[in-house]
Amino acid sequence: MNSRTPFPFSGSPLRLVLLAGAAFVASSLPAAPPPGQLLASMCYQCHGSNGQAVSGFESITGKSATEMYKSLLEMSQRRPENIMDLQARAFTPEQLRQLSNYLATLPSTATVEP
Repeated sequence: MNSRTPFPFSGSPLRLVLLAGAAFVASSLPAAPPPGQLLASMCYQCHGSNGQAVSGFESITGKSATEMYKSLLEMSQRRPENIMDLQARAFTPEQLRQLSNYLATLPSTATVEP
């Protein structure tokens, strides 16, 4: 290996195989989830993974991001009265905004009464 060659296998078939392998691995990595999606996983236990309430909790589909953000920010700043106040305190205002924006994208599925 001479001092001008930055890679010991420069120009060799092995180098091409290594570069091709690296390109394949990089192209097969999953894309990053939308901002707020991972933060929303904390909400799914009570509000359902689709935003439809389970076990008597409030549904969070069909609400605007602004409305949701305002409510969550208020919960995060007041004296804790319930579990939601404590949950909201776990996030920064920017995380609450990302969370609200993501949750507002969930499709609203209205329940049809028979």
